[in-house]
Amino acid sequence: MPQNPAGSAPSAWIIENERAREIEIWSLGTAERHRRLLERAGCESIRSLGANDDPGDPRAPSVMIVRSDAILDERLVKRLFAASDTILVANRVENAGWGGAVAAHVGCEHAAEALHRLRRAAEGGQQSTTGADAPPAGVRLAAPGDLAPAYSAQLRKIDPPYIYPARAENIRAIEDRIFQSSYKGVTDLVTKWLWPRPAAAVVRVLARARIQPNTVTALSWLLALAAGVLFWKGWFAMGLACGWLMTFLDTVDGKLARVTLTSSRFGHVFDHALDLIHPPLWYLAWGLGVSGAVDAATIVVIAGYLLGRGLEGIFILAFGIETHCWRPIDSLFRTITARRNPNLLLLSVGTLGGRPDLGLVMVAIWTVVCMGFHVERILQALFEKSRGIRIECWDETSHSEPEWRHDQSQRSPGGVK
Repeated sequence: MPQNPAGSAPSAWIIENERAREIEIWSLGTAERHRRLLERAGCESIRSLGANDDPGDPRAPSVMIVRSDAILDERLVKRLFAASDTILVANRVENAGWGGAVAAHVGCEHAAEALHRLRRAAEGGQQSTTGADAPPAGVRLAAPGDLAPAYSAQLRKIDPPYIYPARAENIRAIEDRIFQSSYKGVTDLVTKWLWPRPAAAVVRVLARARIQPNTVTALSWLLALAAGVLFWKGWFAMGLACGWLMTFLDTVDGKLARVTLTSSRFGHVFDHALDLIHPPLWYLAWGLGVSGAVDAATIVVIAGYLLGRGLEGIFILAFGIETHCWRPIDSLFRTITARRNPNLLLLSVGTLGGRPDLGLVMVAIWTVVCMGFHVERILQALFEKSRGIRIECWDETSHSEPEWRHDQSQRSPGGVK
């Protein structure tokens, strides 16, 4: 794929569409959504163009152009930014007549022609790839799958990139699809199966209220601190209530950031620092709340947490992938491995039974079992690598349908595939 020259940020034009002007996706107007996508990709001098506006010279080595009536996957925008002289096309047959050229990244010499092509496509004009409608020499037409792969390493799942028409009747279905795309495919059982529906509802309310993700993360920090203090005092039920609410908000803040395109480097550090710091402190506080001292179970749980994180890092360094993505058994085991949410379940069972001390003992036993599993997986991977077998994520070569296709409530709107 041809690359955009280093140190030369493209300009960007957003072609406004009257029919899409009133559409809001996760409380963002289509033009604002595109502006954020283009800024996050690295564009400068972003302009919105009316139907007859002449943008003139883009005053940059290249220009990115997008239609406001097309809801684009962020991966497509980033990949288009990294390419040059490429026009992104949505299949009209798959999209019930809507589509054609929806975005482009071209050099200045092709900017006027690309702008005309996108405007014509927005008006419903049919374009072929032959004769006068063929792209200029050196410019290629690309489908979504040509730009971004179906497998998302960041989210650990197969998730084909999407393009949707911005239509009022499709808003809820589009929002559901975007929310589903913000979810990791490999995670613990609570995050994977219990939180999605309530989290989507809360994210929708927060997006409409213009609440920032970092505000939610700050509340998570306070709840994590409160839970730790309550565990230390021996008030386990109240501490668990704070802890479970914190884990729920830990899901909400990330999803809110992704669907509203407000994630930032500071937010990432702010959120992940909390994820790393609070679990061992909770275990320590729980142990002190149970016996007033650091007993054997507490030591095992904390040491197991640190060792588990270390083993995950070793797997990444040795094989270039996360241990939870190697084989189906690893992805399945991630749902129950000794991490915060599964451990909280065990602690909750012990508390409900009136034996918080046994809850900690169950976590200690499960931690030892999980450490043995992960050590064994590293040894197996080393053995296979020594035989010349490539260690790779099983999802990358899987031909199974992504999870969202099996959920009737998540079907693509308007016949979009």
